[in-house]
Formats: sequence, structure tokens, C-alpha cells
Amino acid sequence: MAKRMAIARLGRSVGLRGDMRFHLLSDFPEQFRKGATFESDRGPLTIERYDPKRGTIKFVGIDSPEAARRYTNAYLYSDEEQTREQIPLEEGEYFWFDIIGCHLYEGEECLGVVEDIQRLPSADYLVVRTSEELAQKLPKRFLVPYQDPFIEEVDLEQKRIQAQGARAILEAS
Repeated sequence: MAKRMAIARLGRSVGLRGDMRFHLLSDFPEQFRKGATFESDRGPLTIERYDPKRGTIKFVGIDSPEAARRYTNAYLYSDEEQTREQIPLEEGEYFWFDIIGCHLYEGEECLGVVEDIQRLPSADYLVVRTSEELAQKLPKRFLVPYQDPFIEEVDLEQKRIQAQGARAILEAS
């Protein structure tokens, strides 16, 4: 079974027709278009309309506040395959699930493996688990900004990220 990723959370009922508050957890709001179907904690849901300006969504068959309340705090999910089908990326853009698991290198030295990505106001940061040999004398985890000049190249085929200044960040952590 494909790994599911939470891409949105449903909030309280709004109005009399079954609309709900919609809390986006994805960088790609364009995937929430009329007719798109997503799995939720409580079964599949098909979008009837989505209003990003108001932050509301309506699903097919949910036509009253009472019906909408059953979905309060439910999550919508997507998997890697569905995400790749629905969201075309520009050159140099990557999905987080592609970056996680890549090895971070500076020169020819492997500093560690990307475990997660944290979104902070200033930038996204790679959470790197330090390689075993370096972790004996240095911190077991460190953060590297996912931006220039730190990230030089991403090679998804080799699962390798080439960085600059990451060793200094590790040593200073």
C-alpha cells in the first residue's frame, strides 16, 4: 500500500449547504479542483467546489451542516503516485518525499542523510542525521537551509544533494 501524506485538514461547518473550513497543508492548492477525489479519515471525498479566498470547501453529497460536522478535523490524503500525476513541477523543483532520504555531501564527504524538512518563516531547512563516523564527535542531527548558497545540486537518481557550507554548520551546531 502506498504511503499516504496529509495534504489538508477539514475544519468546522460553514453556512447551510455543507461547506467547511479548509486548512491547506500542501504547497500545491491547484490540486484541489472540482471533481478531484481524495481519501480522508472517514472515506473518499470528491470536491464539488473550493474557494481558496474564503478558505472553504464543499464535497459532493455533503449538503447540510450536520453532514459536514461528521468530517470536522478529518484529514485529506494523497500518495506519491497521485501527487506526481496531479502536480507538474518546474525545472529544479522537487517534492519533499523525493528529498527525504537523500545523502548530503560536501565535496566527496557524506555528512549524513536527510530525515525530514522543516518549514520556518525564513526558509525550508533540511533535517540531516549526521553520518555515523562524524556523529562520534559532532551532533547527531543538524539543519541546513534549503536555499542558495548552501544547496548546489540535487541528483534524485543518485539520491545525492551537493552542499556548500554544510560542514561548517554541522561543526557549529
